[in-house]
Parts: sequence; C-alpha cells; structure tokens
Amino acid sequence: MSFRDLRNFTEMMRALGYPRLISMENFHTPNFMLVSEVLLWLVRRYEPQTDIPPDVETEQDRVFFIKAVAQFMATKAHIKLNTKKLYQADGYAVKELLKVTSVLYGAMNTKGVERADMSEEDSSKFKFDLGSKIADLKAARQLASEITSKGATLYDLLGKEVEIREARTESIARPLEINEAEKVVKVAVDCVMEQVQKTKDMLNNVALDEANLETKIEKRKLELERSQKRLQTLQSVRPAFMDEYEKIEEQLQKQYSSYLEKFRNLTYLEQLLDDHRQTEQEMFEESANMLRLMQSRLKEEEQHLLKSGNNDDSDIDIQEDEGSSSEVEDRQIMKQRTNMETLLQGRAGTRIVGTMQGGDTEEDEDSGDSEIDLDEDEDEEEDLEDNSIEISPSKSSHRARKPEPLEESDNDF
Repeated sequence: MSFRDLRNFTEMMRALGYPRLISMENFHTPNFMLVSEVLLWLVRRYEPQTDIPPDVETEQDRVFFIKAVAQFMATKAHIKLNTKKLYQADGYAVKELLKVTSVLYGAMNTKGVERADMSEEDSSKFKFDLGSKIADLKAARQLASEITSKGATLYDLLGKEVEIREARTESIARPLEINEAEKVVKVAVDCVMEQVQKTKDMLNNVALDEANLETKIEKRKLELERSQKRLQTLQSVRPAFMDEYEKIEEQLQKQYSSYLEKFRNLTYLEQLLDDHRQTEQEMFEESANMLRLMQSRLKEEEQHLLKSGNNDDSDIDIQEDEGSSSEVEDRQIMKQRTNMETLLQGRAGTRIVGTMQGGDTEEDEDSGDSEIDLDEDEDEEEDLEDNSIEISPSKSSHRARKPEPLEESDNDF
C-alpha cells in the first residue's frame, strides 16, 4: 500500500461517480463493509444485471461474496483478483480494487473521447451498454454455429434426395402387409423384453452384491473385535524387560542427581576460587601502595634530618646517628624490595598465602631476634630521648610500624 495508490483510487472512484466520499484514512485499518460496498458497486457498474448476494454478515457469507466477485471478474472482464488481499480489507485490498477501477476509468475516458469526436462530426449519439449484452452475444454466437452445422447437414441430405426419391416412392406405392407389421412389432417387443430382463438381472445382482458386502462388513467387524481384544491383552501383560528398564531408570535418576550436586559444588568452588584470587590481588595492590608510601616517608625524613643540624658537635653526633639510622633504613628498604621481588615472583608462578610482614630472613637469624614488640620500640625511643638524640614523631611512628632488630639498634648507639 502506498499513498499514490490510495490517491489514484479515490480520484478514480470520484470520477466514476461513486456516491460516497472515500477518504485515504478509511483503509488504514481493515474495513470490510466499505470494501464489499465498493466491490458490489463496481460489479454492477460493469454489468447491471449481475446477481451477486450482498450479504456479508457472517464469515461464510463474506467468503462466498469475495469468491463470487473474483469469479465474475475473471470470467467477464478477464481480471484476476487476489481473494486473500480483498478479504483483508486494508491497504493491500486497494491494489486489487485499482485493477477494476482502472479498467472502468480507462473505458470512461475512451468513451468520452469518442463522444467528443462524434459531436465534432455532427453525428447522432448512440448509447450501447456492452456489459448488459455479453450474454446475448454469447447466445448469438452459439446459435450461429448451430445454424451453420445444421445447414451443412441439410445440404448433404438434399444432395441425396435424387437417390432416395425412387426408394421413397416405391415404399409408398407398395401396399402395407399385416404379417410383416406384426413381425416387426414382435421383434421390437422382444428387444424391449430383453432389455427389461437385463435390468432385472442387474437389480438381482445388486441385491446379491449388497448381501456379499454385508457379510464382508460383518467379517471385518469380527476381526476388529478380535484385534482389539488382543491389543488389550498385550497391554495388560507386563513385558519381561520392564523390571530391568525400571532399575536402569532409577540408576539413571540417581546418577543425574549426583551429577547435579557435583556440578553445583564445582560451580560454587570455582566462584570461591575467583573471589579468593580477587581478594589476594587487592591485598597485593594494597601492600604495594603501602610500601611506596613508606619509601616516600623515609626519604622525606632523611631529608628533614639532613637539614636539621645547627651545632658542629651535635651535627657530628646527629650525622653519626643519622648514618647509623640511614644504614638501618637502607637495610629495611633492601629487605622490603627483596620481599616484594619474591612476592611478585611467587605470584607469577605459584600462589602464596600469608601475612604482609613475611617470614624470617637471614639477617634476622644473624641478629638473633625476629620481631620486636611495640613496647620495646617505645623503650628504645625513651632511651634515645635520654641520650639527647632528637627524632621526629613521624620516624618514631614509622619505627613502631616497622620494628628493627635490637642488636642493630644497640650497635648504632
């Protein structure tokens, strides 16, 4: 369906003189009443004497109406219509209606041109409705063919008149004999009697055939009853393989339930494994960030300690202390780097699960102490304060976080 088809259809129907105004909005939804009314008007416009029932109340009436219109257009106007599209009664039906309206519209235009020519030539107006005379034209053609055939046979018979005339005159002149007439009548009666006997025999044969058919039907019924009884007995008897089949079915059900349970457990464990890997990755990233922050803080504290000296003696002592503390911090940084490298290598190859502080190293074994509590670090800080060594609070807090071995700190002092 297109806007052009709808416009052409409405204009053609208006030109043909359809009494109702057709809008282009009428075919956006199925409208069978309008389509049936238009079809009936077009058919009667094509041939006023057509007898097509206009009832379209039920579905059967609609189907019959569409078939009658399509058949009429195919036989009378040689226009093939799609009945499915006509029954849809929407925009697709407009294309089928255009086939009929275009023919009528073209005929009207040609008729108008002929009338104009006749008016120009001052000829008399002659109206001839070809649609109403199609049946008469067909009858005339049939009668003409019959007349020619009858005329040919009559001509042949008249040609034989010369030969038959003498035989006809002889038969007329010859007197009628009663015996011969009786013989002819008897022969005709015998023929009729033979035909009657044949018909009686056929009737008797029909009765016999009917009896034979009835006996056959009874036999078939008996066979059907026997087969039904046999089927019932077979259905009632339990097959020998049913026990094994039920056992196998139970085993299959158990196997399936165990399979489901294992599959659920497997999926749950995989989910747990993924979660564990994700948490380990997060912990690893967090530890790396903490190490970076600690390194940056240590560098800032070193720079602060280097700039904080005022007196020479105190500078020397502080430098010595800073040298010792810097050595300790360098060792701590080296430890952290080695721990980070081993942790990275372990994550690249195998998975390592543990705390963030790590295990004992060789230097810790040499020192003799693996870890120092926060209380001991606080005691160290008090000793340092008694010996008049100034240490920033950030460094003390850092040492509280990362305890150092006691021997190394004693050696420094």
